[in-house]
Amino acid sequence: MLDFSSVLASAVHDMKNSLCLLLQSIETLSTEVADMDDSVSEQLASIHYEASRLNTSLMHILSLYRAGREQLPINIDEYYMDDLIDEVVATNQMYIDRKKMALNITLQDDLSWYLDNELVCLLLNDILINAIRYSKKNIAISVYTDNNQLCIQVEDDGNGYPQSMLDANASEMQDFDLSTGRTGLGLYFARMIAMSHERNGIQGSIEMENGGYYGGSVFRLKLP
Repeated sequence: MLDFSSVLASAVHDMKNSLCLLLQSIETLSTEVADMDDSVSEQLASIHYEASRLNTSLMHILSLYRAGREQLPINIDEYYMDDLIDEVVATNQMYIDRKKMALNITLQDDLSWYLDNELVCLLLNDILINAIRYSKKNIAISVYTDNNQLCIQVEDDGNGYPQSMLDANASEMQDFDLSTGRTGLGLYFARMIAMSHERNGIQGSIEMENGGYYGGSVFRLKLP
């Protein structure tokens, strides 16, 4: 009997790889036409943004499939936070530059933590993409430790999270409504990644609120 879910997972994996190649091509093309008309650069940045969102959604689907089969790969190792943040920013540098965003990064010197680098980067990439899209000009990324936990905070000067998102994040994991579309899927995925990090009986978590330094949305990932 053909396992449709396995076929779908394989197809999603292939599409993800193709999108990665497409994103690389867009970045290369953007560099080559950097001195051309601004409208061309804006269109390339927009295409890059939409392709990045699609790639992230495919990663959500693939990871949820693996989690459902208890095959979600969790590879915990020690990573330096400046390298991790540099990787996330570099992935979105083209979109940041085209929107002329002011990005402020604050982190402790030589701070390292044990985590799954791939999953955490994927989570933060999704958060940063949305911050770039909805902020007016300013985004801040802060990395610090609090109460023996790693805290990675992303805040912007946009209009903040809608109340429906704040309510969804406050609900229990089993009560998540994935029928709300990409927003529900993204929140579920973010919490799943956070909770997959556990130490001494303490699981990771995510926090969302409005306010912060810029008065917009504030997202916080906390890992034990």
